[in-house]
Amino acid sequence: MRSTKPRYFLHQSVLKLAIAGLLTLSVTVNADIGNVPLMEQGIQIGDLAPGRAMIWSRSDRASRMWVEYAYKADFSDSKTVRGPYAMEDTDFTARQDLTGLEDGKDVYVKVWFEGLTNAREKSEPVTGHFHTIGKRDDIRFVWGGDIAGQGWGINESFGGMKIYEAMRKVQPQFYIESGDSVYSDGPIKASVIAENGQVWTNLVTPEVSKVAETLNEFRGRYKYNLLDENIRRFNSEVPQIWQWDDHEVANNWSDSKDLSQDARYIVKDVPLLVARASKAFHEYAPLRPHGADESERIYRKISYGKLLDVFVIDMRSYRGPNTANLQTQLNSESAFLGATQVAWLKEELKNSKATWKVISADMPIGLNISDDFAHNPPQRWEAVANGNDGPAAGRELEMADLLSFIKHQHVNNIVWLTADVHYAAAHYYDPAKAATRDFAPFWEFIAGPLNAGSFGPNTTDATFGPQVVFAKTPPAGQANLSPYAGLQFFGEVNIDKHSRAMTVDLKDIDGAVVFSQTLPAEAERDHDRD
Repeated sequence: MRSTKPRYFLHQSVLKLAIAGLLTLSVTVNADIGNVPLMEQGIQIGDLAPGRAMIWSRSDRASRMWVEYAYKADFSDSKTVRGPYAMEDTDFTARQDLTGLEDGKDVYVKVWFEGLTNAREKSEPVTGHFHTIGKRDDIRFVWGGDIAGQGWGINESFGGMKIYEAMRKVQPQFYIESGDSVYSDGPIKASVIAENGQVWTNLVTPEVSKVAETLNEFRGRYKYNLLDENIRRFNSEVPQIWQWDDHEVANNWSDSKDLSQDARYIVKDVPLLVARASKAFHEYAPLRPHGADESERIYRKISYGKLLDVFVIDMRSYRGPNTANLQTQLNSESAFLGATQVAWLKEELKNSKATWKVISADMPIGLNISDDFAHNPPQRWEAVANGNDGPAAGRELEMADLLSFIKHQHVNNIVWLTADVHYAAAHYYDPAKAATRDFAPFWEFIAGPLNAGSFGPNTTDATFGPQVVFAKTPPAGQANLSPYAGLQFFGEVNIDKHSRAMTVDLKDIDGAVVFSQTLPAEAERDHDRD
């Protein structure tokens, strides 16, 4: 892929002549050259599904998006699609859904923008390619989350966000972005002292130098990540499935979030910050818009034939306030996914005909995650667990209901994938060791961070009997280690089309395997359900 860094409009030899007084540059020529759209953020490919894929990009001015695609690298059999306008109200972002794609094919794309002047100047095109999954293909994908957090941004002397290059090299068919795609609440400084007195140097833009409050500051978080060459290269080759969590808005936000004492924020209205953050997320995420009935809906199912269905869930938008999480009944305060999303997930899981059902979650189920670090024990909890090890209470009631449904509907081969806690782990949920036991055993795998501080481990809550089979965390007593420490992790999943077995590998920043687990596919479920 060609470089998408900012560039001079005039050739250096022309500039030298002008400086020497040997050439006069007319205002008209400059104006014409200056009207050419620029694509400094490259392209993204999103929500790959049978027969279709989203193509995302951004211009630097009002223009129209064009996409050319082909099944040959020389574009000899190409088709050209006239895309949407990129206008100021979307920060000049645009996306085009390519439809009618053939399965099991390499697809080559070329994207450019055409200016809206009478001259219709065209940007230099940005190219990419991806593979549509066919019936004869094994499936390989990667996942992770937590990007540019805790002040650890793009360090070019370190090689930038180089874990993206490690992920690209395994040639995944797609990638799941498991949330915390940006850290809107985490200012990035030019330099930070890391462990062992090392200095971490960051690229810095005005939008990331403070907490995000304005719409442009939220947008600036996404543009910042796209300054990284590893990410832009990865984006041009690997289709992505995005979801969100808290840091796209502010740390641990819920209806109980109170910024009144946080001097960093001038805007104290959390709903307004959520609105601005949501708009920026939907502008920059390469996801397929849901529809007019809920235009900002994130939870969705993406199918990959008989081998795999991916269920993307939203653990943030429909939750009640973060509380002590000990309610004895399901209600608006104990909601986590919310009744509508739970009903949708149950129905989709019940009707799934795929061998494997991956639930892509933005938070783990059985780890204790505090939203009240100033108190011991915490008075508020951020995720599902509530730290009491007893029968389900609070948000655990909703999870208990879902897990019970899965068991009694005989929905087999469910695996949960997530990020959030900034270390790598594999958990086996065992009803024989649980306080609430009406569920079938299952695995949960955690990857991340991709480029953020390393933490952990979190303690487990025994309600659903999580057994820590593996965890890779900082040494005891250490936290917020920089990427220098190497404790950055992504997950890789391989599904064999013949045996239908799923192998889950947890890998480090260099792509080395730190843990591997192969799961045989259980027999197809009995359609005579309870």
